[in-house]
Amino acid sequence: MEIKIGTNNFRFIYDDIKEKIPVFLSKLNVHSVLAIAGVVGPLMLTIGDLTAALANPEYSLIENSISSLALTGIGWLQTIGFLTLGLLIEIFAAGLLFNIKRAKWFHTGIAIFVFFGFAMLLIGAFHTDPVGVARTIEGRIHGFIATTSFSLFPFAILCLLPSIKRDDNWKDLYTYTKVAFIMALFFLAITRIFQETSGWFGLAERLLVSNMVLWVEVTAVRLFILSLKRVEMPKAPGIADK
Repeated sequence: MEIKIGTNNFRFIYDDIKEKIPVFLSKLNVHSVLAIAGVVGPLMLTIGDLTAALANPEYSLIENSISSLALTGIGWLQTIGFLTLGLLIEIFAAGLLFNIKRAKWFHTGIAIFVFFGFAMLLIGAFHTDPVGVARTIEGRIHGFIATTSFSLFPFAILCLLPSIKRDDNWKDLYTYTKVAFIMALFFLAITRIFQETSGWFGLAERLLVSNMVLWVEVTAVRLFILSLKRVEMPKAPGIADK
């Protein structure tokens, strides 16, 4: 059976898309922008990490730490990835703040999440030290911030769990968030076992970071979908009708 696709078919598709674009754009709002920040941040870090790693044949995604990429010739890509992730997570945190019904520990979770975003900025700004050399102040700051932020992230989403469970728009992510919390603790333990000289630290650290940014990506996509369903902007909490 021969299927012919003529000019009229393409014109029909084009006209259909042309009609839907304005409708789609009309649904975008400030909450959509906050969600897009959460979607783009993890992608920028992933692209920067993989591009810089694959461009350097001496670098190993399995053996070498993510931070050590910043010490390579094209490491500025990875630095930009962390800086972008940190900035966009700060923006995305506002989206979570205004779009999830608040239960116990909600504000604590948001505060930790905001700190996590700020920590990503510091990780990008302060580079690690090469393995085997004397520690510098910059390297110590980098190491302390990375350890602290990665350790606090699981507790950020743990604090958000009661609110996610309570909110009908988010409760289907409750189980996934619990799994992400457990995996975060597991990967934290793995990174403690596989030190940088073990030959497996790069893989362990990437699993740890991947679990975190994947949670951000999933929740950001959910926020974006919800933003398109909003009819009007809600009043800020605590503001009564006049």
